[in-house]
Amino acid sequence: MQNDANAAKGMLYIYTRYERFWHWLQAALILCLLATGFEVHGTFTLLGYKRAVSVHAWLGVTWLIAFAFFIFWIATTGEWKQYLPTTKKMFEVMRFYAYGIFLGAPHPCPKTAEAKHNPLQRLTYLVLATILLPFMMVTGLLYYSYNDWASLGLGGLSLAAVALAHLIGAFAILVFLVVHVYMTTTGHTPLAHVQAMITGWER
Repeated sequence: MQNDANAAKGMLYIYTRYERFWHWLQAALILCLLATGFEVHGTFTLLGYKRAVSVHAWLGVTWLIAFAFFIFWIATTGEWKQYLPTTKKMFEVMRFYAYGIFLGAPHPCPKTAEAKHNPLQRLTYLVLATILLPFMMVTGLLYYSYNDWASLGLGGLSLAAVALAHLIGAFAILVFLVVHVYMTTTGHTPLAHVQAMITGWER
């Protein structure tokens, strides 16, 4: 009944339960990783250094496992097609976000269940999933296994360089998070996109 009512209102069921679960789990993990990571770097004190290191490590492992499940899910459901990059209407989308949105122009790529992401989102999420997240996982694992570098044949690595690389990646994710939160306010109402990621339905 509720589904019929939503459809009658011109709403589409865009996001599955798993997509919504993955989105909010990833958001929570990113926020907690950023908080504990910056505490490890001495930005502030909340949990204490040792506890922050331990929590950060467990959160990192949890994210790695969740990411593996996400890769399995998109590979087995065909949702990987949502992330294939395309230049079709790329410049129209860029112009829309640059100034068209402020003039009340319609979005050049309305969402559908078959095309949930516009060309700019596809490129961003692809870079995030194939470059930035693996980069953070690799540098994080290196950072965590520092005491075993010699036995692993990694004695030539610099801890300072690995730490700096991991920190730069963290700032890149923070920038993505800020932009992402801003973009959630660009729907037909400021909370429309957030509501869609809670219910799955979007106008």
